[in-house]
Amino acid sequence: MMRRIAAAAVVLLFALLFARLAAGYVELDALRPLARFYLAEGPGDLGAPNIVTGILITYRGFDTLGEVAVLFMVAASVGLLLKQDGVLGSDEPRRDASEIVKTGTGVLLPLIFTFGAYVIVNGHLSAGGGFQGGAIVASGVMLMLLARPGMTLNVALLSIVESFAGVFYVLLGILGLVLAGGFLDPRFLPKGEFGAFISAGAIPLISALLGIKVGAELSVIIDRFRN
Repeated sequence: MMRRIAAAAVVLLFALLFARLAAGYVELDALRPLARFYLAEGPGDLGAPNIVTGILITYRGFDTLGEVAVLFMVAASVGLLLKQDGVLGSDEPRRDASEIVKTGTGVLLPLIFTFGAYVIVNGHLSAGGGFQGGAIVASGVMLMLLARPGMTLNVALLSIVESFAGVFYVLLGILGLVLAGGFLDPRFLPKGEFGAFISAGAIPLISALLGIKVGAELSVIIDRFRN
């Protein structure tokens, strides 16, 4: 009885807290000075029309590096926790996917991978980027594993690809530190013509490496849970 009363009191306390926060929320009718500065100066400074990707990859490059490192630790931890007696997976036979799933996968899988690649390489021009595109590619891998339950991913190869992508990502960050204004500063490469596919300095390269790294890591996590 006392536990129920304590739990109800905690729920009520959180409800009052969130209610107070919601009541005090006021929507801004104008941009803050920092946001106005980024919107006004960012596209010209970086040469990237999509200022969201520009901010994520350059201005807050250390934060992005930390997020990628956290994702790597999650993949490693999941593999360690789900590993039993040195062998991942189960010897139990898996049921074949239905014909609808197989047919749908054959139609959708090329489109998913193509769209994921498009989101990655066009992140400096429109909505998208490495994280979003990598997640799309990983969703295609999940669909492929659902359609082919007996299929095994080459986790060792994915780990190598992910590691090399991470190394080159850090190297590009160091090049920005040495040749430009700071870590992951993309201006050590020419900005090119504003709005062109090959433009925005090193942002497309950084975004591509992020997409490869995120896609590989999420694919490994999906495979671990599948097993």
